[in-house]
Amino acid sequence: MYIVATAAPPPTAPPPPLPPPRARAGRPLACSIVIRSYNEEQHIGRLLTGIMEQTVRDVDIILVDSGSTDATVAIASQFPVRILHIDPEDFSFGRSLNLGCAAAQKEFIVLASAHVYPVYTDWLEQLLVPFTRDERLALVYGQQRGGETTKYAEHQLFAQWFGEESVARQRHPFCNNANAAIRRARWQERPYDEELTGLEDLDWANDALARGHHLAYAAEAPVIHLHDETPRRVYNRYRREALAHRAIFPEQRFSLLDFVRFAATNIASDYYHARHDGVLLKNLTAIPAFRLCQFWGTYRGFAQQAPVTARLKETFYYPRGRDRTDRPADPARERRAIDYTRAGRMAVGA
Repeated sequence: MYIVATAAPPPTAPPPPLPPPRARAGRPLACSIVIRSYNEEQHIGRLLTGIMEQTVRDVDIILVDSGSTDATVAIASQFPVRILHIDPEDFSFGRSLNLGCAAAQKEFIVLASAHVYPVYTDWLEQLLVPFTRDERLALVYGQQRGGETTKYAEHQLFAQWFGEESVARQRHPFCNNANAAIRRARWQERPYDEELTGLEDLDWANDALARGHHLAYAAEAPVIHLHDETPRRVYNRYRREALAHRAIFPEQRFSLLDFVRFAATNIASDYYHARHDGVLLKNLTAIPAFRLCQFWGTYRGFAQQAPVTARLKETFYYPRGRDRTDRPADPARERRAIDYTRAGRMAVGA
């Protein structure tokens, strides 16, 4: 290889900033962002830092805090955030969301857990653009992946539930409010159910489909979703969600045979993938611990109602398939990845 010396080019002005992304009618995209929090000092700063890095600049951030006793509120106060409070004894997932949505000022509302953070600078853009293509679209939910504290079995759940291909018109109500966007006008017509113990997103989406609205999935809008739960908390989470599932679909059940079958098949599937990934020994006991808590909690919560439909079993309980079709890295998207190591100590809640 030969290197030819050349004169340095004359200095030029830096390129102008890219214009903000626009909706079909030519207006810049804008949204309110509702975040639910309780003792999230380790994570809230990173999420808010990621929001500040987004290509969508017109954002109205609302934090609904349910009695944090750590530095969550103090960290959030250092960002342009409106902070609302709900008493712990009044908390439900639906009530917290309704409080935040009632304060929202924009046409679209992005819903985010306080322990997620966006991977790319166009996260909000990818969640919002589908609304500009479909006036009947009520909800878009984005991809989720685990982080450094996520159990291996939950990594498999994320891969199972949140695929690599977007869906412009989803036919079933599965979605997740940890990373989603809704049309505010649709929420005004039908707020979230405040009595459910969980799955308020599934209930809301099911109602939207029944009324002729549309749902979409945006694989291009990923977040990292951080869980670091004890076995007891895993059990309680799935028991709570099963109780809500039974309330939404009272004709359905989850039997003791379902518990045995789904626990066994998911443990076997996780072992297969862990062996492929070279981490089987490291997760030999953690995998069955998570899956047994997951499905025992589900069994106890369902309390043996009528049969679970095949569609919902496929969405919630069947193990991840054994195909290994991972999407290759996209250099263009990697250039839009947020570098949290350069974003300051606030990004990790320090």
